[in-house]
Amino acid sequence: MATATSPPPPQQHQPRAVRKLLVEVIDARDLLPKDGQGSSSPYVIVEFDNQKRRTSTQYRNLNPAWHEALEFVVSDPENMAYEELDVEVFNDKRYAAGGGGRKNHFLGRVKLYGSQFQRRGEEGLVYHQLEKKSVFSWIRGEIGLRICYYDELVEEHPPPPPQTPPPEEAAQHHHPPPPGAELHEGQGVAVGMKPPPVMVVEEGRVFEMPPGECCPPAVPLRRPDRSPSPPVVVIEESPPPSHTVHFRPGPPPPEAMQPQPQVTTYQHLPGAAHPAQAAAAAVAAAAEAAMQYPPPEVRRMQGARVGERVRVVRRPASGDFSPRVISSRHQRFASETERIHPYDLVEPMQYLFIRIVKARGLAHNDSPYVKVGTATHRVRSKPAVHRPGEPTDSPEWHQVFALGHNKPESTSSTLEISVWDSPLESFLGGVCFDLSDVPVRDPPDSPLAPQWYRLEGGDAAERSRVSGDIQLSVWIGTQADDAFPEAWSSDAPHVAHTRSKVYQSPKLWYLRVTVIEAQDLHIASNLPPLTAPEVRVKAQLGFQSVRTRRGSMSNNVPSFHWNEDLVLVACEPLEDSLILLVEDRSNKETLLLGHILIPVASIEQRIDERHVAAKWFPLEGGAGGGCGAGPGPYLGRLYLRLCLEGGYHVLDEAAHVCSDFRPTAKQLWKPPIGILELGILGARGLLPMKSKGPGKGSTDAYCVAKYGKKWVRTRTITDSFDPRWNEQYTWQVYDPCTVLTAGVFDNWRMFADPSTDERPDCCMGKIRIRVSTLESNKVYTNSYPLLVLTRTGLKKMGEIELAVRFACPSLLPDTCIVYGQPLLPRMHYLRPLGVAQQEALRGAATKMVAAWLARSEPPLGPEVVRCMLDADSHTWSMRKSKANWFRIVAVLAWAIGLAKWLDDIRRWRNPVTTVLVHILYLVLVWYPDLIVPTGFLYVFLIGIWYYRFRPKIPAGMDTRLSQAESVDPDELDEEFDTIPSSKPPDLIRQRYDRLRLLAARVQTVLGDFATQGERVQALVSWRDPRATKLFIGVCLAITLILYTVPPKMVAVALGFYYLRHPMFRDPMPPASLNFFRRLPSLSDRLM
Repeated sequence: MATATSPPPPQQHQPRAVRKLLVEVIDARDLLPKDGQGSSSPYVIVEFDNQKRRTSTQYRNLNPAWHEALEFVVSDPENMAYEELDVEVFNDKRYAAGGGGRKNHFLGRVKLYGSQFQRRGEEGLVYHQLEKKSVFSWIRGEIGLRICYYDELVEEHPPPPPQTPPPEEAAQHHHPPPPGAELHEGQGVAVGMKPPPVMVVEEGRVFEMPPGECCPPAVPLRRPDRSPSPPVVVIEESPPPSHTVHFRPGPPPPEAMQPQPQVTTYQHLPGAAHPAQAAAAAVAAAAEAAMQYPPPEVRRMQGARVGERVRVVRRPASGDFSPRVISSRHQRFASETERIHPYDLVEPMQYLFIRIVKARGLAHNDSPYVKVGTATHRVRSKPAVHRPGEPTDSPEWHQVFALGHNKPESTSSTLEISVWDSPLESFLGGVCFDLSDVPVRDPPDSPLAPQWYRLEGGDAAERSRVSGDIQLSVWIGTQADDAFPEAWSSDAPHVAHTRSKVYQSPKLWYLRVTVIEAQDLHIASNLPPLTAPEVRVKAQLGFQSVRTRRGSMSNNVPSFHWNEDLVLVACEPLEDSLILLVEDRSNKETLLLGHILIPVASIEQRIDERHVAAKWFPLEGGAGGGCGAGPGPYLGRLYLRLCLEGGYHVLDEAAHVCSDFRPTAKQLWKPPIGILELGILGARGLLPMKSKGPGKGSTDAYCVAKYGKKWVRTRTITDSFDPRWNEQYTWQVYDPCTVLTAGVFDNWRMFADPSTDERPDCCMGKIRIRVSTLESNKVYTNSYPLLVLTRTGLKKMGEIELAVRFACPSLLPDTCIVYGQPLLPRMHYLRPLGVAQQEALRGAATKMVAAWLARSEPPLGPEVVRCMLDADSHTWSMRKSKANWFRIVAVLAWAIGLAKWLDDIRRWRNPVTTVLVHILYLVLVWYPDLIVPTGFLYVFLIGIWYYRFRPKIPAGMDTRLSQAESVDPDELDEEFDTIPSSKPPDLIRQRYDRLRLLAARVQTVLGDFATQGERVQALVSWRDPRATKLFIGVCLAITLILYTVPPKMVAVALGFYYLRHPMFRDPMPPASLNFFRRLPSLSDRLM
């Protein structure tokens, strides 16, 4: 009997957010003529996410302007950063001479990535250089684009309910799909072909999965309106706690089936399921899910070794200053688990995690806290907090403890968690766990949910006073656990100054102030006759101050002209104000003529060389009013052009050790070419840095690594000479020709009072690793000496152990193209900055970065930032001067060696080699076409020969190259002296005299170079008439000989004359050299 059912009520559909990409094609410049009539009729095709849009055609215009907006729908907003935007410019063949050809002429293309797009309101006009499609293309010009995206709410209307046909009619209309075809998700079409392999993308790794074994809810194979995307590498610049790791096929690990740890004194709560029943239900659900969705097979794409462990080495000898390779026990760790571990560069460290959440129903208390104790650790939680409106018997802590866990020693231990009241130290209850029953969690396992446990007492008297429950969770994990970065760690007890942290440098801009003109200034009238006033403009931004040169007057009117650029560094958030002071420095006392206050946030930003309009700004204040005075009389006006330059890279490091060359504007960033992974394993044999007691020292070391704008800091291991950090971090790499810097510091700030004592952290040494010296996808596990140069000489502070990997395709075209691109952004070459100006701006940028990181928690001290950024690399040092001189000698050593080899040949010291050289010389003279190929073949063979001697490990600090092993103590003391000097006058006079002697040698060498150049000029300058007559006469004779004698015979004669036997050679200098040395120079005219 059928029963009538009422239709379901209509569902309320919420509006859905749809992301749209807006590409505004503005104009193009200097396109190539392709229509056969000296012009082109260009149009633009933009393709994004399998959507194409086309602009209109501009008839015969090499500088077309479209101003057309093209809109695209972003199908996957989460992966928009990895989508490509292709912009191609073509010449319309319909307007070409003679009707054109079969296809439109290609005028250039631009390829952009989603990471370069900005949200609406933050976009800017960017001109991109048109690129070639192939090597043989001839392309020129640029195209201006303004690209942004926005989210739009779209209301979805529910589809009409389908009409249910009778069973007979449904059976007639239903046809099964043909065999071998599968239904395409989202399109409802049968696809007969086999889908391509799916690339599962994780942070810094790519895994390939068979198409039939992919889990449908987790990995979308195809999108509704798109063809399958090619494999991509997803690279994110974020700290690595959260990872996605897949299992190999097989039964689930035993840890996943273990329930929460069993409590020794456990009371069943009313209404809660029994733990054994809950565990059985969880196991059954996991087994059913595994049957429905079998886990995919995972294969590693890169051949790097996984899970390297470092063997304990002896205390290093203080005299070994070279890096060395550390042997690993890879097989042992690989046999323990088949899981692809996200922390594969460091040694996993076991920790016992206890998450204390809250309690309820406690006995009367004032300020409860929690004690956690094991056989080796005793810790105490922070005071409890109470939510507003909640009863006082329900405190909350929300604190995680990470206690060092040694499995062999902890199998029979017990974990005790108790609640106490702090004023009276009264016991409120506790629970106990057997550590052998604690489950093991390894990411990406989901976090363990906290559970309620009944608080119990020991004896009968305590049981009568104990009541309530506590919510907590206990598990065993590693440093890869999500809770580890913010947990209280047993090896880093001072949480405020010892926990690991990731920092980001602030976004820095160059602020360009172009001072053009000033009018109607109130100049003092008491100047002497025929004296022009000296008016200058001073710009101040924070601690920075720059001043223009003296202004020039025109027609004796109070109008001054400068046309001078002043460049300062601005830091986001742009909260400061630019102060411009107009000063009259005609007299001894500086007179303020007026000032202007301009908020930096109101200044226009630009990312290319486009023109920025100048504006008139009225002057305020003056000699009688300050910056805060109200509106006063008219004091004149200043004509300025202001802009924030986003096309420059603001240097905060030394140029030769820079870790990033990207411009400030994110729209100009290129896509990353790989990732850099650094595993900070630990340190060995550190020297004591502070005194802990009579005859005992201690060291509290932490490591800082810096690459690009990302800084990382490990936790501080207290009172240890052999700390083990085992922390791993990743960075995006945009340019392989960059440097990673890592340093070890001793923590003093955790013992200092922030209000009264500010003790800086002490540097124990640092190393630099150039990314371009690393082979792709290879793990380097090495130990580097920590060297510090002090006033007393070179000192080895210990060794640091690092594991580095540059994950990047070996010969990807994008990677190879980087080597042919400019090192700095485009604006550095269009409007370059001076060397002295850039050095001053770098000092200001370093101070801003140091001030920014000092406001973090835990703070990164200014001394740490200055050490990592090499802020004092430009200071004078006799040791560095000697090192640079020997570097020049080493560079020229090949030329010196070649000259010695030729001298041995011409002296016939090895007759066989000399005869072979004669034969080779004859061959090259008779077949001159072989000279250039032979030279390149020789260079190729040299490169192949030196492949045997290539460096096996990244080099660290070179003490011999730095001239640090045998440096004079007085030179070291001078190197560490401050500016201005703090030494006594006698010592300064002695050093000044020594510097004068060195300068005299340099002066003599420079004079010798100038003398040789002047003698060359004297050959034809008739300064010595007889020498010039002889020279031009010899030139005429050589000309006649070369006109009459074949050049090959002349070359053979000259070569054999140069290689003649010593018995035919005069030991005195040749006549040509004697003639050159007798030529006059200008040295006799020097006073």
